[in-house]
Amino acid sequence: MSRVFAILAAVLLSAALLAVGLYAGAHPGALPGSVQDALGVDKQQQVVQEAMDTIEKTYYRKLTDDELANASISGMVKSLKDRFSNYFTPKEYAKFKQATNGEFSGVGMMVTVTPKGLKVATTYPGSPARKAGLRQGDVVVAVNGTSIAGKDENVATGLIKGEPGTPVKLTWTSPGGTKTTKSLVRSTVTVPVVSSKMATCDDQKVGVVRLATFSSGAHAQVYAAIRKLKKQGAEAIVLDLRANGGGLVTEAQLVASAFLKDGKIVTTRGRDVPSHTLSATGNPVAEKEPVVVLVDGGTASASEIVAGALQDRKRATLVGTDTFGKGVFQEILSLSNGGALDITAGQYFLPSGRNIGGVGVRRGKGLKPDVRTPADDTAKKAAAGERIAVCTAAKMV
Repeated sequence: MSRVFAILAAVLLSAALLAVGLYAGAHPGALPGSVQDALGVDKQQQVVQEAMDTIEKTYYRKLTDDELANASISGMVKSLKDRFSNYFTPKEYAKFKQATNGEFSGVGMMVTVTPKGLKVATTYPGSPARKAGLRQGDVVVAVNGTSIAGKDENVATGLIKGEPGTPVKLTWTSPGGTKTTKSLVRSTVTVPVVSSKMATCDDQKVGVVRLATFSSGAHAQVYAAIRKLKKQGAEAIVLDLRANGGGLVTEAQLVASAFLKDGKIVTTRGRDVPSHTLSATGNPVAEKEPVVVLVDGGTASASEIVAGALQDRKRATLVGTDTFGKGVFQEILSLSNGGALDITAGQYFLPSGRNIGGVGVRRGKGLKPDVRTPADDTAKKAAAGERIAVCTAAKMV
């Protein structure tokens, strides 16, 4: 009988220890300091958990552990004072991955961030945005009545995206100052990554290839477009990277390789990332044809890598306005809660050794065009910029 009691006591003790262990794992700040030290809980973890436990217990309304954890991570990232680093909650990360796959549910427009909200760079044919009358140069200032001035781009665009068939109310201002508010119905939008056309200037045929983003596989579409235009008689190529905010660095390497046979394209360096140089690879599809790269203030990151590499290597003429000036790159690191950190991991350097960003993570002066055009903040000016690029390319033939 004594043996039975001993076994029962051991089982109960094990259960009690397990319960204490589970509680301690979730609330290490509740343990005595000596116990925390014995368990290997460092001082920083102690104070963070202590603050979370205090807020959870004392705050006037109930907060979940997930809410507190998300707020804690967001606060850490904001403390970096780096506009390029972000924390995606599990819900935001799911939307981010959906958008980077080239298909998303929204209103069908490409935007850039401004202090007042989101500036429209382009709207897609047949999209809710274009049907509602949104045009290049308009600035979306509110979503569902909530101002988006000063909000992070991912947060602001996340408010616009949603389930297909659901309404979203947008308020925007036109370049002339007119304010408009309309309710749009979200739909599944397939983003056209590459579009192309033939243009002429002084009887010279020039192929124009527009690249919207450096998503996975974008280079193959660029190659196919160039081959098609060359078969149609194009003697020069305009690569339009306006309002292209970047994407995958490996895609930048491959797009630049369409015009370069060999040599450096970009070198990346970071504290936890080994220095790595990406060079031209494969067989170029336009090795000898004159090339013009069309750029503007929305040309950033991977776009600046391509434009800068071609400019440094004397392979292309840059036409347009100063580019964004982003000399750093980010890595997306998944977290166990389903969210992710989009963290600045290093800097990139062009073939000449220059970095076009500012000090640290500050925005730099960007690339300077060889041929300057008026800022293309309206559709009319954008068309004029393209015309200048086409004629510049034609004169190089």
